[in-house]
Amino acid sequence: MKALQPLRATRVAVAALALCGSVAAQAALFEDEEARRAILDLRERVQQQADEIQQLRRSLIEQQNQTESVRSDVARLRGEKEELLQDLKREQGVTRVLDERMRKFEPATVKVDGVEFVAEPAEIRAYDEALAVFRSGDFKAAAAAFQDVIRRMPRSGYVVPAYFWLGNAQYANRDYKEAIKNFGNLIERAPSHVRAPDALLSIANCHIDLKDLKTARKTLDEVVAKYPQSEAAAAAKERLGKLK
Repeated sequence: MKALQPLRATRVAVAALALCGSVAAQAALFEDEEARRAILDLRERVQQQADEIQQLRRSLIEQQNQTESVRSDVARLRGEKEELLQDLKREQGVTRVLDERMRKFEPATVKVDGVEFVAEPAEIRAYDEALAVFRSGDFKAAAAAFQDVIRRMPRSGYVVPAYFWLGNAQYANRDYKEAIKNFGNLIERAPSHVRAPDALLSIANCHIDLKDLKTARKTLDEVVAKYPQSEAAAAAKERLGKLK
């Protein structure tokens, strides 16, 4: 009986060791399973992140493509805008040229000696050319030019000032009788015209140069009486003093 006790103890120890080994093996197996699960989870997360990165890359590429497309569209629109601006400038230039050409054929409102009236382009051109000839000192040609204005455009607003400059051109040519006639035409047509006092004074000067002092004095008195506030009246008074 005593001989069996050690053997029994040995069996118990072996059984205990076997049990411990089994527990350890089970524990190791459990740890391996957890590790595999952890690895699988990690792999899944890495794959998910990789998919997300890939999707982000695709989105970035798509956005880049869209940006390039927008840039291309903006550049195209800018080019079209520049072309339209150039076309508009050309059209404005053509319109301006056409307007200028049309104005050459259309009546215009002008103002001469404080008087406004509507004149045809031909009237304006004829009067301006005649006045330019007068200012150049060619009084004979100027007289002919102003006579032409009066003859061709008898109803023009330029007629009254044309009579004034015609009379002055004739006076400069010492054609005093014709000058008296045309200064008189101005006064008859427009007695209140701004040039009328000077025209009447010029008639007096013509009579002085013609040695007709009696008529000259009478005309100077008329200047003072009709246009007392004018510069011509002051000049007439001075000349009357010299003629006495």
